[in-house]
Amino acid sequence: MRDLIITENLTLDGVIDAAEGWFGPAGVDAEADQSDIEAALGTQMAAADALLVGRVTFEEMRGFWPRRTDDTTGVSDYLNSASKYVLSGTLDDPEWDNTTVLRGGLAEEVEALKSAPGKDIVTTGSMTLVRDLVGTGLVDEYRLFVYPVVIGHGQRLFEDAEKVPRLRLVETRPFNSGVLLLRYRTAQAVTAVR
Repeated sequence: MRDLIITENLTLDGVIDAAEGWFGPAGVDAEADQSDIEAALGTQMAAADALLVGRVTFEEMRGFWPRRTDDTTGVSDYLNSASKYVLSGTLDDPEWDNTTVLRGGLAEEVEALKSAPGKDIVTTGSMTLVRDLVGTGLVDEYRLFVYPVVIGHGQRLFEDAEKVPRLRLVETRPFNSGVLLLRYRTAQAVTAVR
């Protein structure tokens, strides 16, 4: 069975809402050396062949990544070739190759994706979808890129403490920019690996 991995960029105070401009897509900030983060993302992209997102995140990505001709990070090529799954009741024509619109129930659609052959499935951005996934028991891992920024307000990854599964830290990795990667496996995923 494939792993479902939530990958999010968040502030020290847990905000995943990037509306304040504290985070930009990979390779956009030319001022900072992000080569170590880009290498980590490259490893993660090699282990995943599917992206699961909500409609809003999908439309933002579709408006940015396919048109990039100057991307040296590999993100644009990866997103153009990966299987993309969009949970939406309103999106008709996705207008991006390798995209499937999922219209069924969240748990059923995710269970079907996890049961299909393939590599990891990654969910990123998609604040509503991600928070809905937290309480389903279907998430195997959280990869949290923590930025040394405090916002003080905005949407957080874990809005409802009662829905948060038991997590086990499996990796911490600091990057040159001050960003810290925290990888957590959920209790059911840790048990399944043993």
